[in-house]
Amino acid sequence: MKGNLFEALIGAVVLAVAAVFLVFAFSATDVGAVDGYEVTATFDRVDGVNAGADVRMSGIKIGTVTKLELDPQTFLARATLNIASNVKLPSDSSAEITTEGLLGGKYMAIVPGGAEDIIPDGGRIQFTQSSISLEGLIGRFGFGLGDSESDESTD
Repeated sequence: MKGNLFEALIGAVVLAVAAVFLVFAFSATDVGAVDGYEVTATFDRVDGVNAGADVRMSGIKIGTVTKLELDPQTFLARATLNIASNVKLPSDSSAEITTEGLLGGKYMAIVPGGAEDIIPDGGRIQFTQSSISLEGLIGRFGFGLGDSESDESTD
């Protein structure tokens, strides 16, 4: 009987430590949603980006991707972004899907424009750049489709 009580006590301690670790990790990494306003952006491809991904400007998190859906009219991917209320995006800002290093995760990068008017709540980012397929680039390189000079004959 003492052995079962001891094992149950050790199990409870392990679960309590794991819960404390999860709470600390969640609060320290700033994973939660950002309080702010929503904007949308449409892309040809959103490979690798999921709801909950970071939205960054100059490498600093300013928001979160809250929803990804297919526009049934244009067949483009529509991303809904929640941007921090203290960040006002110029109307000519652009959004691009970027990778954290060679094999890192993907996030949405915002490049601010120079316009004086801002994108309102519910507005749309007009200029976008879709994700780049690493497999497609390797395929083009491997089959020589990316080198236009190799097709020309030399005398």
